[in-house]
Amino acid sequence: MNFENSIKKHIVKLVGTLKDEEELQEVLKRKFTKREYKTFVAFEEGKSIEEIKAILKEEDTQEIEKLYQTSIKKLNQEIFKRELVDF
Repeated sequence: MNFENSIKKHIVKLVGTLKDEEELQEVLKRKFTKREYKTFVAFEEGKSIEEIKAILKEEDTQEIEKLYQTSIKKLNQEIFKRELVDF
């Protein structure tokens, strides 16, 4: 999975350049909950809702979509963006 492209796709206003792939992955793991991280990665890899349900052991589709939306909101927080960017 290309974290840089996935992050750029969702961030509204990005100032600076993103860190390399390994550092981005570490920041995401640290800032997201485990469920948010797994959901974000699964959606960005193009997995179906059914596959994501199996990964998370979750039955509620709305809960999965809510986790994904929460992860996108977190990506757009200024404090979060500062950790993703090299200065």
